[in-house]
Amino acid sequence: MSLAPEIADAALVARIARGDKDAMRLLYGRHHVRVFRFGLRMVRNQQLAEDLIGEVFLDVWRQADRFEGRSAVSTWLLGIMRFKALSALRRRTDAELDDATAASIADAADDPEVTIQKKDTGEALRACLASLSADHRAIIDLVYYHEKSVEEVAGIVGIPENTVKTRLFYARKKLAALLQAAGIERGWP
Repeated sequence: MSLAPEIADAALVARIARGDKDAMRLLYGRHHVRVFRFGLRMVRNQQLAEDLIGEVFLDVWRQADRFEGRSAVSTWLLGIMRFKALSALRRRTDAELDDATAASIADAADDPEVTIQKKDTGEALRACLASLSADHRAIIDLVYYHEKSVEEVAGIVGIPENTVKTRLFYARKKLAALLQAAGIERGWP
């Protein structure tokens, strides 16, 4: 049975709960890239993010009947990924420093001007985002990259809406300072 692309995500989840593999393929096709990128930005390890995306959609297959529809399916998926990424990061905290992680640590000898000369604006922006705390980075990621509302972010992260607003305010303030230090003009007032 082939499923039309206009079928709503919630309807797909209901079909998945009944064991519909085509619905699972369609839901995966719609959301795996965004959910993977969100997880990758959290864990900063491609292999781990690939493992986590598999776990997320395995959970969807196993727990589709538990989806209550109180949020968008994309919000539910991002929430599952966030939980799995945080769990993986907690497990990995005691792991030894690998070459990729060591290479990603900024050289303290470079000042912001030298860093900007070495990298393009996109890389500098990613470096500034990476300098934010995990909480602030997650809020920025969900609001600006995934275009989630404050209410949706609160549901994904599991904090009150006012806390989301506060974290967003301070994250933007810190990001603006980091961008200014890197010699990049920010794109908002």
